[in-house]
Amino acid sequence: MTSQSPLSGIAQNLAELVATVISEIRPQLIEAALSGDRSESRNFRHADNFLSEYDLWMHKRYQELLTEIIPSYVYASEEADLQIIGDDPDPDLCVLVDPLDTSELAVRALYGYTHVLVYSRSLERPIAAIVGDIFHHLQIYLAARDDAGQEQAFVFTEEKTPHALRLERSTSLPESLITNYSMKPSERFQPLARQTRLIEELSRPSQDGASRGRIGVDFGSIGLCHVAAGFSDAMIEFAKGFAIWDLAPGHYILNAAGGVVLDLQGRPIPLNYQFGTVADIRKAMSQRRKFVAASSLSLAQDILTAMMKV
Repeated sequence: MTSQSPLSGIAQNLAELVATVISEIRPQLIEAALSGDRSESRNFRHADNFLSEYDLWMHKRYQELLTEIIPSYVYASEEADLQIIGDDPDPDLCVLVDPLDTSELAVRALYGYTHVLVYSRSLERPIAAIVGDIFHHLQIYLAARDDAGQEQAFVFTEEKTPHALRLERSTSLPESLITNYSMKPSERFQPLARQTRLIEELSRPSQDGASRGRIGVDFGSIGLCHVAAGFSDAMIEFAKGFAIWDLAPGHYILNAAGGVVLDLQGRPIPLNYQFGTVADIRKAMSQRRKFVAASSLSLAQDILTAMMKV
């Protein structure tokens, strides 16, 4: 991926890898949508989640391509048990992959996303993350540590043009666009509808009398990337919690852009995901986190205050 951004070697390689996978899977997903053949598979690992043959194909494809650029790593894919890849029995790098997020929408050619995060166990933090948008022009959201150890975030267009992501504004709650993954009717939409105090705050008119507050739907890590890019102001998850594949890549990208991710007690969620041992990684893969992700600390705190009043 050619750019003038100071990307590390691994970030550059990851960006090109994800762009390759997107170029390979998008025609297959469009054909699935047009034919109506969604190739659903039984999901033994996550019984309440849609799983297609495309998820499994991408899982295998990522393993093939990642092994070309990272000789040894822990492969932590949503679609399989933990694997040690390469000759090192205890590699430093752990690669989290959600091959096809929102696959039930992707096979309809509506929305589709793919997540990759590389975590250094010795540094106890991520060193690169990619969230790929399969169907849209703004295609690659990326964060990585540069040679000076500083995190930077970018979004790349499909033509590989980079745009730096840096949040430098603060929006008040009544003027905010807040998103939530509210697709599942009883599990997620009903709890959102019960957040009456938050809805009232978003409905409050601005000084000029206009009501600008909005609640939108968004999905997994891409929702945090949209906050990082300034397209939305916050994302909330308080019903079920996100699994680590859905939260961690977007968490790292939003953090690099200057945003915040708090738990529901108002504490910053750390980037140390406690991947000290293989057993620790397995444990992390089974947990879920509830959070408020926002463009500023003040907005996140205002959202939490409104939510706590329910």
